[in-house]
Amino acid sequence: MAAMKKYFWDSEETEYMLKVLRELDIAKHLDGRKVRNLKLFKVAEKRMKQAGYHRSIDQIRHRWKVLKTSYYSWNNNQQTVKLTRFPQYATTMQSIMDESETWSRSHGTNSGPVRIRNRPKPTVHDEETEDSEEEATAAQSLHDHSTVDVIIKTDPETPPEMDSNLRIGFIGAGNMAYGIAKGVLQSGDVPPTNVKVSAPSARNFGRFQELGVAVTHSNAELVSSCDLVFVAVKPHLVTTILSEITDCVTRKHIIVSVAAGVTLATLQGLLPFDTVVLRLMPNLPCLVQQGALLFSRGTRARQEDGDLLRSLLQHCGLVEEGPEAWIDIHTGLSGSGVAFVYLFAEALAEGAVKMGMPSALAHSIAAQTVLGAGQLLRDSGKHPAQLRSEVCTPGGTTIFGLHAMEQGGVRAATMTAVETATERARELGRKSAPTATENRK
Repeated sequence: MAAMKKYFWDSEETEYMLKVLRELDIAKHLDGRKVRNLKLFKVAEKRMKQAGYHRSIDQIRHRWKVLKTSYYSWNNNQQTVKLTRFPQYATTMQSIMDESETWSRSHGTNSGPVRIRNRPKPTVHDEETEDSEEEATAAQSLHDHSTVDVIIKTDPETPPEMDSNLRIGFIGAGNMAYGIAKGVLQSGDVPPTNVKVSAPSARNFGRFQELGVAVTHSNAELVSSCDLVFVAVKPHLVTTILSEITDCVTRKHIIVSVAAGVTLATLQGLLPFDTVVLRLMPNLPCLVQQGALLFSRGTRARQEDGDLLRSLLQHCGLVEEGPEAWIDIHTGLSGSGVAFVYLFAEALAEGAVKMGMPSALAHSIAAQTVLGAGQLLRDSGKHPAQLRSEVCTPGGTTIFGLHAMEQGGVRAATMTAVETATERARELGRKSAPTATENRK
């Protein structure tokens, strides 16, 4: 299975990038297969960020190279282009190339149409690769605000793609598995036919089947037919499940556990010696692609394995990597924290009901208040205390209400709740540790 090094691009994002580059007159900066003046990509990065697309200069630059290589391959032999969505970008790319040719001729910078003398192998991939040393240096000059125009050379070989046949399995058919599956499928990079779910009961199969996902009752069958497997079961079932599938796990597999408290050491001890293992903690809002997910890599998981997982999960919400010690804390903060927020929202609404507002309206407003406050907190980049102070006016309603909350111990109770949930996650980890000899090959 090929490894993917950075993020997937969806159609909307790619089309917006092309729109920005065209507005920046990229056609005037093309010289055959080279781009003159990389500052253009720096401006594109800022514009995309303003539109909500958070891409680095290197990613935008590489995506352009992939599209350009696809354009030449498309002209040469349409059947060999592996960037499956390229046809929808072809018209824009043709316009840019035509504009470049016209501009070059009128300014005497090119003797003829923009063409590649030695065409690349007609294969192109919807994927990111490591930059060459020369390109990394060029990118660094941009970050240092260099005023020197830099010329980027196209890589001599077409970048490898993430395997379009990557097969993904979910052991467990609960909410976490469903939320992650929805996010993985949303990008369109993984077809539903490449996803399978297993569970002992068919109770939750219906919603997966609506997504076009295959279902089975056999965990062994699922593992044998998949490359990356999410183990999305309750912590106390992990030992049993991994013991059941261990004979089916090979070097090609990536195993991702979402079981609270179950450590990487435990997971690696229950699987063959050279298994690639990652530990992931999502939360319930993954169901609406607004989750907060944190993962850690096991001893045999490489950076590209982490990048692959991050890319698969990018539509599930915020995805971060950190040391394993943070996973249990994340469980208390965000995994369990979702319930803490619900309790607060419930109390907020009940306070309004007490004061005479209809229950349905109170709960609707409470939900919107929590949603709006959270989005403002995330997008503003301000500390919660700063936003809180901006709501307060001297002698106003808010400061009186906050005083009542402090008297009720809301702050201390919330901190204690996170601490207690974290300790419970750690306790579950200790209980799930294998007591028998490590099952390693």
